Amino acid sequence: MEQAKNIKLIALDMDGTLLTKDHEITPLTRQAISEAMDKGIHVVLSTGRWLQSCYPFAESLGLQSYLVTVNGGEIWTKDKELVEQHLFDAKKIEQMYHIAAGLGLTTWMITTEQVYRNELPENVHELKWLKFGCESHDPVTLEKMIKELSFIDGLEMTNSLPTNLEVNPEGVNKAKGLEKVCNLVGITMDEVMAVGDSLNDIKMIQQAGVGVAMGNAQEAVKKAADDITDVNNADGVGKAIRRHAL
Repeated sequence: MEQAKNIKLIALDMDGTLLTKDHEITPLTRQAISEAMDKGIHVVLSTGRWLQSCYPFAESLGLQSYLVTVNGGEIWTKDKELVEQHLFDAKKIEQMYHIAAGLGLTTWMITTEQVYRNELPENVHELKWLKFGCESHDPVTLEKMIKELSFIDGLEMTNSLPTNLEVNPEGVNKAKGLEKVCNLVGITMDEVMAVGDSLNDIKMIQQAGVGVAMGNAQEAVKKAADDITDVNNADGVGKAIRRHAL
């Protein structure tokens, strides 16, 4: 496939994409990212993770651009300055937690300060909430959770694995976060290459000039993409960068 786009920004999902199964970045991918930055291309992490768990990777890669975190719930500069933030109504967090707990799902909920796993803090209404997540290895239970959440207005539901569910406030997603970053750096989404593997990546893959699915991506993501690269354990991101951006 010939390079048809002039890529000025590369947006990378982390888990299942940039990172291997051991949560590492392969040498080839590191080299390709470095080469892209040498060409003046912005490299942006666009992840479901919150700032504290993705910033060390940005630092290790020497990234100089923005970070789109918690699926677009926050946008940060490389110097950890907050650019944009979208908060959840605490009542909805409480409601979702009780539904998930009732179904026996594992939960994690992210505030601006920390992650709560399988617990709802007593001061839930005093905290600033960004994202709700839950997991079950039983597809029937997960389907029940999706059905229950469909009765709650104002939710943006995706996943980061086939076994989980991630929920942001309606209208908050990685594509919207990247649009904001594009505005900040003076480019369009047509000049973006986005790479991902899960449902929380679909919108950015569809709206980018070049949307790339990982070889290990969920089937729906592969169908939405312009191209499919190798798996995350075999330099998939590095190969995609060399193919479409360098």
